[in-house]
Amino acid sequence: MDRYDTIVIGAGVAGLTAARLLARAGRRVVVLEARDRIGGRVWTKRDQGLVTDLGASWIHGIDDSPVAAAADAFGMPMVEFSVGGFQPDGRPIAYYGPAGERLSDDEALAFATDVHAADAVLRDVVATSDPDASYLDVTETALASLGWDPGRLEVVREYFQHRTEEQYGAWIGDLAAHGLDDDSIDGDEVVFPDGYDRLPEHLAAGLDIRLEHVVSHVRWGQEGVSVRSDQGVLNAGSVVVTVPVGVLQSEHFVIEPALPEPVAGALSRLRMNAFEKVVLRFATKFWDEDVYAIRQQGPGGQWWHSWYDLTALHGTPTLLTFAAGPAARATRDWDDAAIARSVLVQLRRLYGERVEPPVHVRVTDWQSDPYACGSYAYMTVGSTTSDHDDLATAVGGVLHLAGEATWTDDPATVTAALCSGHRAAVNILGHDIPIEDVWADPPA
Repeated sequence: MDRYDTIVIGAGVAGLTAARLLARAGRRVVVLEARDRIGGRVWTKRDQGLVTDLGASWIHGIDDSPVAAAADAFGMPMVEFSVGGFQPDGRPIAYYGPAGERLSDDEALAFATDVHAADAVLRDVVATSDPDASYLDVTETALASLGWDPGRLEVVREYFQHRTEEQYGAWIGDLAAHGLDDDSIDGDEVVFPDGYDRLPEHLAAGLDIRLEHVVSHVRWGQEGVSVRSDQGVLNAGSVVVTVPVGVLQSEHFVIEPALPEPVAGALSRLRMNAFEKVVLRFATKFWDEDVYAIRQQGPGGQWWHSWYDLTALHGTPTLLTFAAGPAARATRDWDDAAIARSVLVQLRRLYGERVEPPVHVRVTDWQSDPYACGSYAYMTVGSTTSDHDDLATAVGGVLHLAGEATWTDDPATVTAALCSGHRAAVNILGHDIPIEDVWADPPA
């Protein structure tokens, strides 16, 4: 029976990075991918002359970013579009009050100042929080210490809730107190007008990739690994498993013997989120000029509260919003038209009859994707930041987990996926490899 040095499961950025580095080192590597395409949760659609990133969109901070370095080496055009992790200010943001009236510059500044003051207190509260505290617990403790009037507190409380949803696609009470510890941006943020999928395309060059191979069973032991898919069984000395947390936790993906500690415990405390993109393109631009984002405060913005103006990417009037956390779960079975109608109700509260029906709507559905089970992982109550790296602990010297959920410094990002793939390759080879080798010439 054919035997490989390493089998890589998943042709996303983590898997392609690991396979590329191992192949460059002369190892015999095969990549098994369940989908009929590469890229995993980096997925770009091109239709009607439009380019839409349905999965990853941003590099959140290009300073010392290996993804930015790779994109530059691969000649991928980038456009600066910094949103700063649901920042309250720093970029032109049009804020609207609960009644739909636009806040004055002074009112918006006062709100942003309150958020910064509350965040300063929150950092100390998080640092001293109990292991089983939720992000809701720590934000309430921080707010209670400020002594502000109820109305002033409520808009900041609402901001914390929406930030949690937009950053991690989770209800604020379900996220661990340390769940936003990684919420920092170093340098400008950029997007890709030609599509983020050019990155996995370049990473895949020269690799042996088998599409539509749905892996169901991984057996590991002292003599190596056996991987079963719907196309048969392959054997190797080692395996790199890069499927998302939701698939690892699925009954349809079995690892035997079962994962030991600390891997199993870390996996049990992570969950896939509910986070969907809603891209609306219009014939004309009816919203505020010279702003990056539009934000609605108050009960009317419970679901649809933030829109980002992507017009500059392609010259087509475009707004991006998110169904995140509770909103994503509540609208999971809605079709695109129903979601668009719901979003337009909210926009018309702000802009009235100027709001036209969109000419093109695209809504993602990562929750229903059997090879993702959500957009990315988050830390449930009781989880700690070390769970990310613990998840990547090598098992038996032959089984290695990689992917966005396995990297502590910047989880839930393409950067995490790429860095974790690099780490898996280093662990298998037993010596360091410059990360720059990821974007060097493809394997022969």
